[in-house]
Amino acid sequence: MSRYNVLRLGKFATFLILILLWASAAPIDARIERDNGIVRIKADIAAKGIKFFDEIDQSKLAADAGIKLRPSTLLVFGNPPLGTQFITSDPNAGLDWPVRLLLTQDDDGDVWAVWTDFAWIARRHNIRDRDAQFNMATMVVKSITSTITSK
Repeated sequence: MSRYNVLRLGKFATFLILILLWASAAPIDARIERDNGIVRIKADIAAKGIKFFDEIDQSKLAADAGIKLRPSTLLVFGNPPLGTQFITSDPNAGLDWPVRLLLTQDDDGDVWAVWTDFAWIARRHNIRDRDAQFNMATMVVKSITSTITSK
């Protein structure tokens, strides 16, 4: 793929994400309940047109191994036209894409969303030519996690 086509694809992906963010700006019930928190986050991801790859219930994996672990679920999702731009800049960036979002619950019942900082990923892979895309990825994840509040 020519550099020109990669740049066009990047601009189109950025435009598409901005449109999706604008369209999804309607208020969302921010309360995460134990029974449907993951469903709401997954629905928000889908509403933004982002591809959902996997949900890993780490608590269940621990229980299957005879280990008690408070609620912990890893969600894997991304936007291939955006995420693959990081990999075209440095193939090793594939270690950090697609996005992984960890949802955990502490002993007080508070829900936490944890992800790797995209600026740190850029430094880790010495990617200096994708600032707009890293900023877009940060905006999208912050938008998704803004629906989480403490109980």
